[in-house]
Amino acid sequence: MQLQFVGLMFTEMYQKLEEMHLLNFSIRGDLIQNILWRITNGELELKPRVIVLHCGTNNSPFNTAKEIADGIVECVNQIRKNFDGFIVVLTILPRGAKPNVLREKNEQVNKLVQENCHGLAKVQIVDISQGLVQADSTISHHDMYDYLNLTNAASKKVFEPVWELLCQLLNENENEKEILLTPSE
Repeated sequence: MQLQFVGLMFTEMYQKLEEMHLLNFSIRGDLIQNILWRITNGELELKPRVIVLHCGTNNSPFNTAKEIADGIVECVNQIRKNFDGFIVVLTILPRGAKPNVLREKNEQVNKLVQENCHGLAKVQIVDISQGLVQADSTISHHDMYDYLNLTNAASKKVFEPVWELLCQLLNENENEKEILLTPSE
């Protein structure tokens, strides 16, 4: 197994990522506390090479930006306790057709997570919201049909950079393994 996705769901991009031998532990509607429970109760007993964490948007209606950001950072910290590989943290997507309180909260969460994870070894934050909010601050239903979940086309656009990063991380890990092996191995 090379990848483990915690709290992440894909559409057609899932098939592309599936070729990387991924395990997807995403459950639709998960809250951060659900993910934390699974992380601390055995979900990471498998040893992937990279973990992708994408959570927080389902907490937006219930928690403050600081609480959500603290929860995401706690997920990273709990993962790190039993995992030495790369952790890729995806930002929370914007939500709503037009600017709104939850979209602003998600932006604030992303900023706080970036600040709190800055400098952590083998932790990469990836902003996946690029190109979703248009110049007039709206989101097209062609990208997010319900202004919360991505369409297939938007999923490809949003997760293509993630796929490229994962390819790079997995290839770097392969190269490191090859360098560490002696000819007899």
